[in-house]
Amino acid sequence: MKFNYLHLRFALVVTLLSVTPCLFAQTAAPQKGGQRKEDPSLAGVEDVAGLPRVLLIGDSISMGYTIPTRAALAGVANIHRIPANGGSTDVGLKNIDVWLATGGADRKWDVIHFNWGLHDLKHWKDGKLDLTGPQVNPLEQYEKNLREIVARLKKTGAKLVFATTTPVPGGSGGRVEKDELAYNESALRIMKAEGVAIDDLHAIVRAKPDTQLPANVHFTADGYKVLAAQVVSSIKDVLKK
Repeated sequence: MKFNYLHLRFALVVTLLSVTPCLFAQTAAPQKGGQRKEDPSLAGVEDVAGLPRVLLIGDSISMGYTIPTRAALAGVANIHRIPANGGSTDVGLKNIDVWLATGGADRKWDVIHFNWGLHDLKHWKDGKLDLTGPQVNPLEQYEKNLREIVARLKKTGAKLVFATTTPVPGGSGGRVEKDELAYNESALRIMKAEGVAIDDLHAIVRAKPDTQLPANVHFTADGYKVLAAQVVSSIKDVLKK
């Protein structure tokens, strides 16, 4: 009996040692590889019948002003946005047709408010921001991509509004201070030639630098409200026309 008891204990220990890693893997994996919580700005919205439809396209800066813009224009316009961070212009070219179908491919857009720039001018290496790496899209490529995007957006028949790229402060990491100036200059040249309205967010931030986080391209909560107020104003302007 003594032998059988020890043998049983040994068998139980071996079994537990073999099963425990599997149990741990089942509980630990979701924590390690789980999905990030979706930003509320990326959630879809239902149209209110009879109101004009507006699409916001842009990166995380536009994500920051989406919800306050939507709140300010409640009852005035249906404010949608692309269900992603718009990234750089090459990302835009790959996804623009899918994004234009946001909220229903059979529905028309009255206004498209868009921006690209901060992800084009950034320096990228080994999957991260790094000033020793090349720019994602040097100025010449940015301009070429942006021209193609504008041509596609014009086919929608919507009124177009280009938002200038907001400032790049010193110490932002992976971006060179004031690089946005040349990119905005190129973009404005294209928009002028194509008759696209301008929402000068860059000028708004330059006038109120405290809206931006220190050494960061992003903004304070109040800063996003300031941007939203400007976006709201620009959308109302084109809707009146």
